[in-house]
Amino acid sequence: MKRKISLRIRKAHRYLGIFLGIQFLFWTISGLYFSWTNLDEIHGDHYKNLEYEPLSFENLISPSQINVKEAINTLEIRDINKRPYYFVNKKWLFNAVNGEKKNELSEAEALYIAEKHMKKGLEVKSIEKISEVGKHHEYRKKLLPAYVISYKSDDNLKAYVSISDAKFQSVRHRSWRWFDFLWMTHTMDYEGRDNFNTITLRAFSLLGLITVLSGFTLAFVTTPKLMRFFKKN
Repeated sequence: MKRKISLRIRKAHRYLGIFLGIQFLFWTISGLYFSWTNLDEIHGDHYKNLEYEPLSFENLISPSQINVKEAINTLEIRDINKRPYYFVNKKWLFNAVNGEKKNELSEAEALYIAEKHMKKGLEVKSIEKISEVGKHHEYRKKLLPAYVISYKSDDNLKAYVSISDAKFQSVRHRSWRWFDFLWMTHTMDYEGRDNFNTITLRAFSLLGLITVLSGFTLAFVTTPKLMRFFKKN
């Protein structure tokens, strides 16, 4: 009877180990990668101009002079090619000197914004306008349309500037992409990366616990000294 129980536990433990082994490997590899990497580098801080300070402007018109059809709830100032613009209600750009509405951000203006936020000395390889991205794109969940500026670099370096609000959005490079991929395998959220409550993660976590417990049980039923010890106590 004990031998049959032992064989059943051993078999269950083996198959659970094979089924969960790949995911356990991903959890281990990603955990090692996260613990050995610098998050500031992952965020691309070594490519950014961390000393950047926005320009100060004078002689701006009053926001009340802007021709906006609705009440102003939010107001931010943007520096576009050394010219001040109001970003109103997180929707529109208006020239802060003459009140003219700005409908489009040019490539030259996007390059100016990126240049202010990126480290000096980087050489631009290309600039492209994007209007949509897939759910696994490195620019997902951010404002579109946007310009993507690619730099000559072994790190496949890219910077993103959103068009509607003329704002520098993010830096992406090879180490960030590896981090993003491993983070996906770690959380098992293959849609958006950051959901820790997916059914897949819960199922694998539960099966992982069962695998560990089956290992302890197998060690118990196959070790006579342990069984005698617990029977005595």
